[in-house]
Amino acid sequence: MEKMPHWVDVIVIPLINILLAFIVAGLVVFAIGENPFDMVYYMVKGALGSTNGIGYTLYYTTNYIFTGLAFAVAMHAKLFNIGGEGQAGLGGIGAALVLLAVPWPHWTLALPFAVLGAGLFGAAWAAVPAYLQAKRGSHIVITTIMFNFIAGALAIYLLNGALKKPGQQAAETRHFGEGAHLPTFHEMLSPFGIEFSKSAPANFSFVLALIAAVFVWVLIWRTRLGYELRAFGNSASATAYAGISSVRVTIIAMLISGGLAGLLAINVVMGEAERLILNFVEGAGFMGIAVALMGRNHPFGIILAAFLFGMLNQGGFELMWEMPGISREMVFVIQALIIIFTGALVHMTRDPIERMFIRMSKRSA
Repeated sequence: MEKMPHWVDVIVIPLINILLAFIVAGLVVFAIGENPFDMVYYMVKGALGSTNGIGYTLYYTTNYIFTGLAFAVAMHAKLFNIGGEGQAGLGGIGAALVLLAVPWPHWTLALPFAVLGAGLFGAAWAAVPAYLQAKRGSHIVITTIMFNFIAGALAIYLLNGALKKPGQQAAETRHFGEGAHLPTFHEMLSPFGIEFSKSAPANFSFVLALIAAVFVWVLIWRTRLGYELRAFGNSASATAYAGISSVRVTIIAMLISGGLAGLLAINVVMGEAERLILNFVEGAGFMGIAVALMGRNHPFGIILAAFLFGMLNQGGFELMWEMPGISREMVFVIQALIIIFTGALVHMTRDPIERMFIRMSKRSA
């Protein structure tokens, strides 16, 4: 049977679901006595109305791309990796250890080693749940959730102990050297005569996130390993009959997933804070699940979904400033509605559109 084109599933259906979510959110805003059109205006203005707003939007987008890709890779093998928060936190420790260990002369030398440290630590934190799932049958959701709490406790222990900067109260490391400074968008664009806010935290790691998206696309749809991941996700028994090791696929998928989540630390720890601080992930590990589901686990869809959630995050601050009657919780309601429509209620729009394309295909035939 003919099915609808893949681009409809990745782009059109999420856009329809977003529109429905905003309509419902607008009704909620109207019910509390505020103008829903003003809500949309101020959110878009806060996210895209200035280079400072764009910089913060792209900063949040970068985090969500990494965690969205991390969840998507595991999900293609039907592994619900909910441990992106802890894996990103361990990635921060790995990146910080590398950046603190050496007086790096330039960021171009520091970045590859920081990426290696963040990726390896994130992958290592995903390795134990992967082993327990593959060899012991422990449910991946339970183990990855538990490891989030362990990662948080480990970060508190290290930042109040061995990694804490001497002579200060704050639980954080010392700043990295000047040679580990990632260029911001202001520094990247100024040679071309493009003015960009100096205070915006968007930095070179956004480019790294786009490279990671291309890597995931090639991995999943252009390599043998990617085929094994998708085949295992569709039918574990069939892949076993074909001689594909479920243990191998499970562990490799989780290692790649954890490594991608760990790369979030490059954006925050190396790019923005330039030191390791507590709770730097700020929920991006969980938000990545919504981003991946909305993007249909496709890298291009994940980039678009991450940008939308970045806009919501940054635009929410402008919204609270311009419309005091709308609280931060209202922004969470909008995000929740988008997650509901793109996740739990996705078939409410997907099935009718798919039937429409099948009828159109039959008519043309």
